[in-house]
Amino acid sequence: MSTASDSALVERIASSTGLSRPEAARVVADVVAFHAEPVEDYVRRRHADLKTYGARNPEIFARIAEELADRVVAAPELSERQLRRMIYG
Repeated sequence: MSTASDSALVERIASSTGLSRPEAARVVADVVAFHAEPVEDYVRRRHADLKTYGARNPEIFARIAEELADRVVAAPELSERQLRRMIYG
């Protein structure tokens, strides 16, 4: 954590959850890393996850598009074709 706001966030998490400061810092770092994942990586990872459970592409692409719209920093709206190209090139 390098900025004052990161430090303040770590303190807030530690005090509100009872975690130690190092544990809270790890949680904050994990959350930041999760939200920093590039859209293309997220799409590929989610596609593979959903395929594992037997979902078919039309269902997968619709679900991924919904998930992207709900992210804290929403990705641009992507068509099924754009999502497909991220996975298959």
